[in-house]
Amino acid sequence: MKVYELEQVTKQYPQQPQPANREITLQIEAGEIFGLLGDNGAGKTTLVRQMVNLQQPTTGVIKLFGRPVAADPIYAAKLVGYMPQDANALNNLTVGEALYFTGHLRGLSRYDAQRERDQLLETWQIGELRDKYSSKLSGGQRRLLRLVVAIAGGLPVLILDEPTNDLDPQRRRMVWENLRQLNQATGTTIIFITHDAIEAEKIIERVGIMRAGELVAVGRPTTLKQQVAQQLRLELLFPPHRPPSLPQHLTSTELQPGRWLTWLNREEVGVVLNGLDLAQLDDFRLTSATLEDLYVHYTNQAGTAAAESTIS
Repeated sequence: MKVYELEQVTKQYPQQPQPANREITLQIEAGEIFGLLGDNGAGKTTLVRQMVNLQQPTTGVIKLFGRPVAADPIYAAKLVGYMPQDANALNNLTVGEALYFTGHLRGLSRYDAQRERDQLLETWQIGELRDKYSSKLSGGQRRLLRLVVAIAGGLPVLILDEPTNDLDPQRRRMVWENLRQLNQATGTTIIFITHDAIEAEKIIERVGIMRAGELVAVGRPTTLKQQVAQQLRLELLFPPHRPPSLPQHLTSTELQPGRWLTWLNREEVGVVLNGLDLAQLDDFRLTSATLEDLYVHYTNQAGTAAAESTIS
């Protein structure tokens, strides 16, 4: 079943020379975990705001379960739990109140809303914040609350705008793991915007990559990576200020001081690894291309037509 169908969606703001979104066509299936990646200003937030009917396309149609979202002002709100970047409406509520009232307003009985609130507080490790007002929370705590509020009430679709920004590494891992478990247990369709390509790769099923308002690639990460990089990624960690000792024909890039990246054809892996002076290395890692590599490839690429980069 198709949850979302976007057909040639364009959003043009007045007085802006370029559209925020340009002719975006996309389908998202029920139960899917879909990640939307792109640089700041690529048009990701504008797109998802149209998907929940907070904005309307200039041209094109967005359908949710086969029905245009623009036809009914509250249709999307009944089916989609949306986590925005900011939510000042929560400021005058405690964490417990925000979760309880959201669940109750979304159709749960008082008893079920209370029970769900307690489960969410435990699952998302925010029980100690239950009686704190949202306005008194740290940036990371407020973001986590917005995420859990989106989940409250058990709607069939979640759209999450940067769910792990401002979170420490431990909480980021918890977020991705809890979302994966939620999807597996309930079949909830999860759509999220993120810059955290490395962490998101652990749960993502399909990815869309945006650049300058256009959707330049859509597909399963493994399929897209095979088309982009047939080579293997060799990451080397040398003591700082010591250049890497690699064969001259290999091009290496210093990602951080002492951390170098190069790409190898599969047939030369053995030769290169045997030739490394392991005594000079602090560490090394050999992997296939990552989702982060894919993201960098498409967001840095210029002049490629979206249709040429899109995979069903």
